[in-house]
Amino acid sequence: MEYILAEKTGGCVFCRMASLEPARFREGHVLGVLPHAIVCLNRYPFAAGHLLVAPRRHVADPSDLSSDEYASMMQVVREAAARLRRAVRPDGLNLGFNLGTAAGAGIPEHMHGHLVPRWHGDTHFMPVLADVRVMPQHLDDTWRHLSPHFANLETC
Repeated sequence: MEYILAEKTGGCVFCRMASLEPARFREGHVLGVLPHAIVCLNRYPFAAGHLLVAPRRHVADPSDLSSDEYASMMQVVREAAARLRRAVRPDGLNLGFNLGTAAGAGIPEHMHGHLVPRWHGDTHFMPVLADVRVMPQHLDDTWRHLSPHFANLETC
C-alpha cells in the first residue's frame, strides 16, 4: 500500500531505475544495472522474488533493439534465472514478456521480461476463489536476500 499510495513521479520507472547510483539500488529495488539491461524486483509481484529484466534503452518491442542489446538482455535473463534459482530454490520458474496492453503489459512503452519463481502449491486457492495474493516476504526483505546473489552481475 505504501507504494500504491505514494506520489507518482513522471516518466518511465525503468529509465529512472537505469539511472540510479548503486547507493540508491535498495530504495529502487534494483539488483543490477548493466550496459544494456537492468534487473529489479517487480513492485506488484506474483510471488516473492518476482524479477523484471528490461533493456536500458526505452523501447516497446524487441524488434526496436539492436542485435547486441537483444543478445545482452537475453544473457541477463539467463543469468538472472540461474541466480534466482540458487537464491530461492524454487520448484520452477515462469519466464515471459508481455508486449502491449492487450498482452497484459503494465508498462507497454518499455518492454521488460518477468522471472517468477514458483513452488508446488504456491498459488493454492486464494487468487482463484478470493482474488487475493499472499506474499510471504516484504519487497525490502526480498531485495536484501537477493542482493548478494546479484552483487557481481556486471562481471558475468
